[in-house]
Amino acid sequence: MMGSVIVRAPVPTTAPPLVPASALGPLGTVAAPTPWWPGRDVPVGSPAGTALHVRETPGPADETAVYVHGLGGSSNNWTELAGALSGRCRGLAVDLPGFGRTPPPATGDYRPAAHAAVVTAYLDDLRRRGSGPVHLLGNSLGGAVSLLVAARRPDLVRTLTLVSPAMPDLRPLPSRIGGGRAALALLPLLGGRARAEQDARGPRERLARTMALCHADPARVGPRALAMATEEAEERARLDWAPDAMNRSFLGLLGTWVAPPPRSLWAAAARVGAPTLVVWGELDRLVGVHRAARTAATLPAGRLLRLEGVGHVAQIERPETVARAVLGLLDAAADGSWPGAAPAADGVRARNAVSRGVTRPGRSAYGTVPV
Repeated sequence: MMGSVIVRAPVPTTAPPLVPASALGPLGTVAAPTPWWPGRDVPVGSPAGTALHVRETPGPADETAVYVHGLGGSSNNWTELAGALSGRCRGLAVDLPGFGRTPPPATGDYRPAAHAAVVTAYLDDLRRRGSGPVHLLGNSLGGAVSLLVAARRPDLVRTLTLVSPAMPDLRPLPSRIGGGRAALALLPLLGGRARAEQDARGPRERLARTMALCHADPARVGPRALAMATEEAEERARLDWAPDAMNRSFLGLLGTWVAPPPRSLWAAAARVGAPTLVVWGELDRLVGVHRAARTAATLPAGRLLRLEGVGHVAQIERPETVARAVLGLLDAAADGSWPGAAPAADGVRARNAVSRGVTRPGRSAYGTVPV
């Protein structure tokens, strides 16, 4: 059933609201995808000397969305979704240290907590420049990073959207990262030959392998979008530090998966008070959808949207549907109808109520919403 969306929410049973497609900003097409949004290097207050490459999507200045990509990704992973949300808020998509066009961290620390510290420092800088709490969106590793930010600094986060967040998943690893040789390449002392084999592959081959893992159906990616992704992969292949950033970030993520319960991502999720939308593809090969219900249930104000025919990067594979759900979250958080949400200020609530036309599927744990 490729033409439908299954909505399941364990607690509460109310399904996430979806706004009409007419409420969305501009979206690209398969034939003409949205070009990458312009970016610049932005100094970050702490740690000293850190700078992030940030791509900005123009939008109303009174609300800000900040996007955090996944392992091996970049700020460009949010291009279509940021455009779809641009009628409601400006978008700021960051390249994490060691990814995209952001150089590696001087500390050499690629653990999720270190990435979260940099994102937190960036959000603190935004607040000092007059921004209120942001709408924080993260995918995969970026979902884990965003979760840590929201748990530790609730004053900086108005809403949270997690797309296939990298929650602990200790199923056998090789099949989920491209085979036994890919898993061997992650071992610092034993994986030298396997890493050399990976490095010998051209960027096009590496991109094809990545897309086969992340997309439910890579054939749905149009030729222009594929050309853009290939150009980005070729740029990254020229960066000497890129493989190290990838491998060490992944090992840092694995460390969170085996952390003792008080320091686990599950413990962090239980501390997140922000209204939270969890989006998960039914065909996610990297972080299984069997983690979706527990993730949403652990979050005090979590709701779950499961998408059929979708893999690990729903914001790329189904940007329109994800955007409708995100705007539904923003509206419900503003008027206090999202479970656990405090109503927004009167001015924001009144502006959001104008002709939004939110669809609320009702109190059913299993609802199908036509796309």
